[in-house]
Amino acid sequence: MKQTGILLTIMLGLNMTISAQQQTIHLWPGKVPGETAAKHAAMVTPDGSNNVKRLTDVTDPVLEVFPAPTGNSNDVGVIVNPGGGYNILAIDLEGYEIAAWLNKLGYTAFVLQYRVPKKEAGALQDAQRAIRLVRSRAAEWGLQPDKIGMMGFSAGGSLTARAATRYNVNTYTAVDKADSLSARPAFGILVYPAYLDQGANRTLTPELTLTEQTPPMFLFATADDPYGNSALVMAGALRDAKVPVELHFYAKGGHGYGLRSGNPAADAWPALLEQWLKTTVK
Repeated sequence: MKQTGILLTIMLGLNMTISAQQQTIHLWPGKVPGETAAKHAAMVTPDGSNNVKRLTDVTDPVLEVFPAPTGNSNDVGVIVNPGGGYNILAIDLEGYEIAAWLNKLGYTAFVLQYRVPKKEAGALQDAQRAIRLVRSRAAEWGLQPDKIGMMGFSAGGSLTARAATRYNVNTYTAVDKADSLSARPAFGILVYPAYLDQGANRTLTPELTLTEQTPPMFLFATADDPYGNSALVMAGALRDAKVPVELHFYAKGGHGYGLRSGNPAADAWPALLEQWLKTTVK
């Protein structure tokens, strides 16, 4: 009965989130760079295990906009990258449910449907384009252009790290005026990130280039997560590069829990992140 109540609460919250959604923004008005398949809506996979909706075959990347409630909004926007091994997107667990939580704190959320499966280069193009588009239209949602950050889970954490460290790399030909703006997120949030330790002897993934201009980051992971080393390696590299970083590394929690209650890690990270955002993004 307790589990049923938790799931019901999640679904009610998700329905409220969907009803609050105001806008879907297609990232690429014309041809999607490097994409050979025709544009179409993302496909829902038949795997609905653990009450997770999974999307794949994304050929027309979009941002789904979830404005903060009137009267409880600040000037900060957060682009949310769901995880899924660069194969699928756990769109509710690590997207819509996260957007609803951010809204309660006054943040406007943008859930990114980036390209999958196995389109890592395209995913980075989508992330860069998303940051620039939100920054170019920040006034529409009452946001400050220099307060657009990015948050990701698992592979979405990898994508967030890549966007935060490769923002000076031009990955596509400019489409419009938005592409003249910086692709640097104001901050990065990595919750149980993956694929950040693919260098020699499980060191930092070579494509992640850190400098003192890399944005501040918050990292959360657990020791029993098979990808837990990613957070440790990334935090150490950020520290060495003199980038402000906060790492929380808990004993148990595993991987892929989002913020659904009943998991010790899921119960812990939201309050820690809430405090970090208050002190970091001013």
